[in-house]
Order: sequence, then C-alpha cells, then structure tokens
Amino acid sequence: MTLALIDYGAGNLQSVKNALKAAGAADVVVTADPDVVAKADRIVLPGVGAFAHCMTALSAIDGMVDAMDRRVRGEGAPFLGICVGMQLLADAGVEHGTTQGLGWIGGTVRAIEPAPEIKVPHMGWNQVHQTDPNHPMWKDIDQDSRFYFVHSYYVEPKDPSLVAATCDYGLQFCTAIHKENLFATQFHPEKSHTAGLQLLKKEQTI
Repeated sequence: MTLALIDYGAGNLQSVKNALKAAGAADVVVTADPDVVAKADRIVLPGVGAFAHCMTALSAIDGMVDAMDRRVRGEGAPFLGICVGMQLLADAGVEHGTTQGLGWIGGTVRAIEPAPEIKVPHMGWNQVHQTDPNHPMWKDIDQDSRFYFVHSYYVEPKDPSLVAATCDYGLQFCTAIHKENLFATQFHPEKSHTAGLQLLKKEQTI
C-alpha cells in the first residue's frame, strides 16, 4: 500500500517520513510526481513556511494539484494535511496579501494577533480539545492531549461542523479539520511523540 508524501519544497519531509514509518507505514514514497500521487493509496501533504510561498510552490508542479484533487476528492483516497498542508486546503490565506488556496475546505487562513501575553509564532506544546472524540482519528488519544505547534496563522472554516479539534492560545482556534476521507492538523504529529504517533497510526487504518 503506497503512501505518497508530497515534496513541493515546503515541508520537513524526512521528519514526517520517519514518523510515518514509525507509525507503521510500510511504503512511504517522497514524490513530486503527479502520476505517483494519482495512483497512491494514501496521500500526505506537509508544509512549513508562508502560505503564499507554499501555494505557489505546489501549483508550480505541473499536474500536481489536479492529481491531488482527482485522487482525494474524486476517488476518495485518504488524505492527511499537516500545518501549512492543512492551511492550503482553505479558500484563501491573507499572509503577505491574499492568496487563493485549494478551496477544498471553505474558509480563510487568518493571523494570530499578538498581545502582551501572546507571543507569535505560537511555538511549543499545547492542549488539543477534540470536538468529536468518537472520530476514528482520535481513537486511543486522550482528550486534551498535548501536541507540538509552530505557526502564526490558523484556518477559520466557514462550516463549524468541519472542526475536529480546537486549541486555546489567546483565542480558541481550529487546530484540526475533517471532511469525509480528509483529515488535517495545524499541529505537527511527527513532532508530538506518543500522541502524534498514535494519530499517524490511525491514518494508516481509516
């Protein structure tokens, strides 16, 4: 069973690959080839950096966005987005001007506003509150488990029913989304030790 880890020059690929393999993924292929993605059993989109840069880099790979859309939304392949890989699913991001996203999840990527008690970026461990603890991705993960974050922006979905988890950091923001065969997290499961590995294990089975 092939898991395509998409390489578009904007993700900590080796760390994610190592975590996926530790979680039980037997055949992880790091790829920038849309033909590989179009045939993959599972797809993971990581991401680190600015929304606009990441969206430009992903779109620059000829045929990649179409292959992702066809395989995930058209054919139902399980998909996991991580950090900016989650943000790119939104309609648009406002970092360094407005940039169109993939539009798989209606909504906008907004900035965390700094305050005297709020440092930006949000970096380090924080509790994640599951809005639906019965979702299969949360199986065997305790409510309010701590996950690792590094980000300055967050997704604000139009449809609140798509929010799979929230986090408090000066405001309550969406930290995971789910829609049919799609799941995505603002936190980094590959850096989140036991809870993160458990989530990646569940990604192998749903």
